[in-house]
Amino acid sequence: MSRLDELIQELCPDGVPNCSLSDVAEYSKLRTDAELVDDTSYVGVDNLLPNKQGKRNSEYVPTEGRLTAFVCGDVLIGNIRPYLKKIWLATHDGGTNGDVLVIHIKDRNKVQPEYLYYVLSSDAFFLYDMQYAKGAKMPRGNKDAIMDYKFSVPPLEVQSEIVRILDNFTELTAELTAELTAELTARKKQYEHYRNKLFSFNVLNCATVGNSLNNIVVMPLGEVGIFTRGSGLQKKDFTQTGVGCIHYGQIYTHYGTYANRTKTFVSQEFAKKARKAKHGDLIIATTSENDEDVCKAVAWLGDEDIAISSDACFYTHSLEPKYVAYYFQTEQFQKQKRGFITGTKVRRVNTSDLAKIKIPVPSIEEQRRIVSILDKFDMLTTSISEGLPKEIELRRKQYEYYRNQLLSFPDNKATA
Repeated sequence: MSRLDELIQELCPDGVPNCSLSDVAEYSKLRTDAELVDDTSYVGVDNLLPNKQGKRNSEYVPTEGRLTAFVCGDVLIGNIRPYLKKIWLATHDGGTNGDVLVIHIKDRNKVQPEYLYYVLSSDAFFLYDMQYAKGAKMPRGNKDAIMDYKFSVPPLEVQSEIVRILDNFTELTAELTAELTAELTARKKQYEHYRNKLFSFNVLNCATVGNSLNNIVVMPLGEVGIFTRGSGLQKKDFTQTGVGCIHYGQIYTHYGTYANRTKTFVSQEFAKKARKAKHGDLIIATTSENDEDVCKAVAWLGDEDIAISSDACFYTHSLEPKYVAYYFQTEQFQKQKRGFITGTKVRRVNTSDLAKIKIPVPSIEEQRRIVSILDKFDMLTTSISEGLPKEIELRRKQYEYYRNQLLSFPDNKATA
């Protein structure tokens, strides 16, 4: 029998009472002038919403308006957008704006703030809150309904043990997530190091076509292949089935180094008019909102020709397809690319400038050797990258399951 079971058996043999939130707490009606709130005490909705749950001081100080005051130990609910499940435990005195509902406990000898934090973080409260939320595009929590929410209130010793268990579980989950993230970061750095090393030919110092460096010929991309701009393809043109297509935005949001299946399709009729890439072509996003994503590329290894959108191009060449795709990820390529980027809000590289970028062209056997090595690194990194969010999601579900179990008392009395 666990310590929690022993406490429940000893302290509440007849069951655990229920009560409404309004029985033990009230939402704060106190107000304070904005100019009286310093930079360590204010918690504003613009500061809190980016965090799902947590404890953090604000980096923003309001300069006008009136704010709701709270004290250390109060529980804060994101009254706007309740579907984001925003709950915080205040760790300092301060104030919020009107979009955060401050729950002030009237008697801490009956309810611990930490226990109430977990109660209001539960799935049961979230479903209840959403049931009474008002508004369509941006629903707001209903204050009266929130204060009428009923939950179990065991003795303080039981509350403390539940908080201890959930705090420990939260800490262990955070530690595991940090370890997995560190492992992924290390693997990515190792992968990038070897990828750059395998392509470590001094392409920037080879000024003319055909210059040889360590028996490696370095040539402009335009001398090795042909760039073709994609044609008009918008998301509204997508169909459930048909001819495969790649939209430029998908290159940096969906695809990796190479692909043999497309995420989306267009009709046969649309495809007849579209410009299409074939097996072995490199598909390149020539437009992005940032420098990192512009010129992201994916090697097409599928058997069928596929339609390519405008703001993208495809590169037809005689090289090993994945060799070119990996080269586009190297720092050597990135250094050359940066000199050709134009635009302010929208960043672009045109095909005529892409053609000027130099690439080392070793023998086809050497290209395949490099690809074989990088494929192994890519597989390992991808495996960790895919496994990390799955592991985090598994831990989150496990945590939520135990939290809901710990906060459920089947033999509750009707009222406190």
